[in-house]
Amino acid sequence: MTTAATAPWRRALDRYLETLAIERGLSQRTVAAYRSDLERLARSLAAAGRADLLGADQQALAEHLQSLRRGGLSAATQRRGLVAIRRFYRFLVAEGDRADDPSINLLFPKRGRHLPRVLDEEEVERLLAAPDPSTPLGLRDKSMIELLYATGLRVSELVGLALPRLRLDEGFVVVFGKGDRERVVPVGDAAELWTTRYLGSARPRLATGRHDVVFVNRRGGALTRQGFWKILGLHARAAGVSQVSPHVLRHSFATHLLAHGADLRSVQAMLGHVDISTTQIYTHIHEQRLRSLYDRFHPRS
Repeated sequence: MTTAATAPWRRALDRYLETLAIERGLSQRTVAAYRSDLERLARSLAAAGRADLLGADQQALAEHLQSLRRGGLSAATQRRGLVAIRRFYRFLVAEGDRADDPSINLLFPKRGRHLPRVLDEEEVERLLAAPDPSTPLGLRDKSMIELLYATGLRVSELVGLALPRLRLDEGFVVVFGKGDRERVVPVGDAAELWTTRYLGSARPRLATGRHDVVFVNRRGGALTRQGFWKILGLHARAAGVSQVSPHVLRHSFATHLLAHGADLRSVQAMLGHVDISTTQIYTHIHEQRLRSLYDRFHPRS
């Protein structure tokens, strides 16, 4: 009787994996992932009473993929499994072990939509209250975080902001975004107040040399993206708010605008998105949060 260790499908699988490692130079980790995916398929076929890897038909492979979906595996894991299956059967056809490729018409699962992290409004208030504006650096930090949340700027746009681009007396800033595209973004009263205070009392004490960058580091030079990340992380920890980044504040800006009635086109313009489909992710976040609130509080949910 043929054992599992010497079964023809096992020998074919070993040859395939050896080809991946030696001829294609794939890493041990990648080869191990392919082995795991294909051995899982072999177990699935055996449990269903189907033919083994060498004899499996398209229906058997499709049922295996359905079992992966029912098992709660992520779309990425399902896609990797299908890639492993397709490449294995192409190999079998090329080697003459099969005349047909049963995987050729199998479809990839749709990629799941990943919704970005967003702060709720209470978390934002705690974060905004964290810096100590009685010190020059604290006032700078307060101004930066207020301005970032008020405008939804990217971190590179914030640290690259130049004094001539501020139009605080008119209530907006002029921003150069991706692709050197210029846009005008409104600034709310709170951000305008704190940025005006920073420019009037803190920046003259911090800045050194002749440059027009708005936000400077403790040595007086231009603040970097990495520098702002550290500053934001420091205040987030003090406020007891986790998983905060400049982009999380940008996401929060957009989501909170939509929650309070802003239209999608206006949010698109303020964020500097070329394609409105990029902005539409925030409507999904808003809808998800509404559903969560409904499930929490409605007696019939």
